Amino acid sequence: MSQPISLLICALGGEGGGVLSEWLMHTAQRSGYPAQSTSIPGVAQRTGATTYYIEVLPTPMDALQGKTPVFSLNPVPGALDALVSSELLETARQISLGLVSPDRTRVFSSSARALTTLERMPLGDGRLDSASLSALVSQFSKEAHVWDFGAMAQNQGTMVSAVMLGVIAGSGLLPFARSHYEATLQDSGPHSVASLKGFAAGFARVQNAQAVQAMVNDVHPDIQSSSPVASSDHRGWQEALPPQVRELATLGYSRLYDYQSRAYADGYLSRLQQVIQAEEQADPSHAHAYQVSREMARWLALWMAFDDIVRVADLKSRASRWQRVVREVKLQDGDVLHVYDHFKPGIPEFSALLPTSLASPLLRWDKRRAISGKTSWALPLKIGTHSVAGMLALRLLASFKWLRPHGSRFHTEQADIAQWLQAVCRGLQQDWSLGHEVALCGRLMKGYGSTNERGRHNLQHILTHLAASPVHTDAQWRSQAVAQAREAALQDEAGTLLDNQLRSMGVAARPVAEQPLRFVRNASLSTKGRP
Repeated sequence: MSQPISLLICALGGEGGGVLSEWLMHTAQRSGYPAQSTSIPGVAQRTGATTYYIEVLPTPMDALQGKTPVFSLNPVPGALDALVSSELLETARQISLGLVSPDRTRVFSSSARALTTLERMPLGDGRLDSASLSALVSQFSKEAHVWDFGAMAQNQGTMVSAVMLGVIAGSGLLPFARSHYEATLQDSGPHSVASLKGFAAGFARVQNAQAVQAMVNDVHPDIQSSSPVASSDHRGWQEALPPQVRELATLGYSRLYDYQSRAYADGYLSRLQQVIQAEEQADPSHAHAYQVSREMARWLALWMAFDDIVRVADLKSRASRWQRVVREVKLQDGDVLHVYDHFKPGIPEFSALLPTSLASPLLRWDKRRAISGKTSWALPLKIGTHSVAGMLALRLLASFKWLRPHGSRFHTEQADIAQWLQAVCRGLQQDWSLGHEVALCGRLMKGYGSTNERGRHNLQHILTHLAASPVHTDAQWRSQAVAQAREAALQDEAGTLLDNQLRSMGVAARPVAEQPLRFVRNASLSTKGRP
């Protein structure tokens, strides 16, 4: 790159914006890159606001061969690469000045608010709507990351400037190594330990957000441009969601759009809206910041995108998967790479795509085989996904996802999801904490095969005997009981801890699962020669 990277930092008085710009300049010098920093004092609309403009040329000093780059003293509207702000309204103010471009600028803003004088003057509630400000940030930025920097800094015992430095470093915007940032903080004085903790927290938060987005791109890179999530025509449903839920709901919608169809993803939003409405009635002041809705956005999307043979075939036959394998094995020019995938689908996997009328007889037949001492029927397969024939076989199986809504497992999963969703809404009507604990029970639904079945049975038992207990009517008791039972179920795969926990609360343990008894003749014993 021959053009500098431009960064605008916005901070209120006393938040350490000047210190942050000095840290960046020291880090640039330590890394060997030319840089320039200027400050623009602001008016005292709250405690005073100051912006700091920094430009860094991503070419090492050694490569310039004595040449000196020319930097700008002020940001150019529409030509800003990144904006980092410690306050939400200050971020919106910079956007209103035209400095941010939706095609270029990455915005990292704190959701914290410092009320202006005009907001304090009305006798009623004169605060500006934070949801509208967050929507503005998302609309006019190429990439938006909004959360409470101040709360994170307070938790780490440091100033918000340390968190903002971690955000800049974690974003990968500047060509500086993390060790150079940390070395700058270590030389900053007696509070360096706390600053390093705040730096690490901000760095990890941005890295995790980018990892989630990379996972979404890896799962369905082929629909990013055509997905309703990526289209500006479908931003209405995103803006209708609370800001705290929007990110997870968007990821969930993308996952389900890729998994089945747009109609299926719309069904996910409809279910999520039921929870949001129930939580708003249970917590009208939003003191809990939509925690129940956030958990439901996460676990509902994962459950609705349950694994089956169609999904496995789809993921294993994607170009992104082959590219990932090539990176992992470090394939070099001239190397030959063969990839073999092993499958062993049985009756449950095949019957999942069949209607219930056809699937039930097959499942009963397979169960009779197991009871009689025979192994369950399965079809071992070894498919070379590096070959044309192997890839065509997987793509053919992946094309059967249109059969999924007609299959027996699909109807079973939807019925169980509806039961859980109803339990969450009913719990919110009685007590917010009860609805929250029931929502967290979505963690029990994981894996596939026998692991998935155990989680399903555990969830249904908790919903029936604890969440909706006819004996214990106290919502607080049921909330604690659901939490304890859930944690016990997650700690012990066999369910022994869960059964003990249920008995200690005066609740019936889970019914004993049927296990066939097999008698095997010992061939080494013979009746011959016995007295």
